[in-house]
Amino acid sequence: MPAVLRRGGHGEAVRDLQTRLTVAGQQTTTDEAGEFGAATERAVRAFQEARGLRVDGIVGPETWSSLVESGYELGDRLLYRRRPMLRGDDVAELQLRLNALGFDAGREDGILGDDTSGALTEFQRAAGLAADGICGSTTIAALDRVGSFAVGSAAGLRERERLRSGPGRLEGRRVYVAASPGFVALGEQVTRGLLDAGATALLDASGAGDSFVAEAANRFGADLLVALRTGGEEGSRCTYYASARFRSEVGHDVAEAIGSELDAVLPATAEVSGRSSGVLRETRMPAVVCELVPDGDVGAMSDLVTRAGDAGRAIVVGVRRAIEAG
Repeated sequence: MPAVLRRGGHGEAVRDLQTRLTVAGQQTTTDEAGEFGAATERAVRAFQEARGLRVDGIVGPETWSSLVESGYELGDRLLYRRRPMLRGDDVAELQLRLNALGFDAGREDGILGDDTSGALTEFQRAAGLAADGICGSTTIAALDRVGSFAVGSAAGLRERERLRSGPGRLEGRRVYVAASPGFVALGEQVTRGLLDAGATALLDASGAGDSFVAEAANRFGADLLVALRTGGEEGSRCTYYASARFRSEVGHDVAEAIGSELDAVLPATAEVSGRSSGVLRETRMPAVVCELVPDGDVGAMSDLVTRAGDAGRAIVVGVRRAIEAG
């Protein structure tokens, strides 16, 4: 990707950005080609809002990657399991179609991993095609032929059923807790509370990036990830994975429960919303990111530290409530 792009920038990278925004349905026509002005910033913000990204009008790696992914339609390229994993709207469309036909491709996150590859191979076998796990024109034609039988994605329902298939309580669940710098004490409170409730909980206080945290949680075989960090907006919020095609039902329920419990101990109401980026997207399990104070707000961070015990207990109670409710 180009260097980070923001208002005031100019050049070929901005021209490329404007072209990609136009393809994505966002207009920048009142700005000169190659000039990052007010219209381009509005278009970036609108794109970020539509894709469930942080809305700041700045094109960093996450926004750029999402723009690139949005340009792929099913059939533009061969889709198959590889490393690094293929990502894009074409993958999400494939996942949606497979799920609608009853082949479990996992959640529709636009990442072609093992679940999607397995579902693709099963579909090919059932359709009498070569079961090679490669989605090309022949497989797409077969998907088109049987598409009229599709009744909508069951991926969210499957996620909830996996939760219900367990013991119906927090005991025995595996929870990965990721605490960013400044949140380690709170992370320790949450982890201790989960352990006391009978869960198998692991605290990650490495401060590593989202991809590393997601990979570690996936290796841990977590049933749930809870991340504690600062946020880029005023107030506090609990976010779960959601895109235009899919919503993590378990993630939503856990975020709602944690948010309602935090409302009793934090000075401001915790907003609950869906996002489609970072660790929320890359984990194979439901995940909730708790952004409890704004970036750089020393006063809010100091206040949170004094409330760490109450906030930690609230998060544990919220997790327990959601798990037990199923």
